[in-house]
Amino acid sequence: MSVSGFRDHIGLHAEALVLRETRNNLLTSNIANAATPHYKARDIDFTAELARATGGGALRTTEARHMAVGGPAATGKALYREPVTPSLDGNTVEMAVEQMEFSENTLRYQTSLALLNRRISGLMTAIKGE
Repeated sequence: MSVSGFRDHIGLHAEALVLRETRNNLLTSNIANAATPHYKARDIDFTAELARATGGGALRTTEARHMAVGGPAATGKALYREPVTPSLDGNTVEMAVEQMEFSENTLRYQTSLALLNRRISGLMTAIKGE
């Protein structure tokens, strides 16, 4: 198997791990700054970022009545989260939302890691000829 074949075999899960780690860092920063006045909670659009990182093509509209996609998420930058209930000090961190997003992202990180480990184990079994 060539290097590019190996990269294709594990590429999606490896990219997902990197993006999940980036998202975890943003979410922990949001939680840490929950009491900071005027702090704006940030997050990434994981699906859009994964598609961009893996070379997924952009969606196109084929008719004038279709809604356009992309927007700010397509830039590859962290986006600011819109608060459900804004606070008086201008902070947009909502602990319940951040904790839920962090828990879900951590679970998905572990799942991606398990899938990546299975892929690598399968390759090791094939190499050993078992």
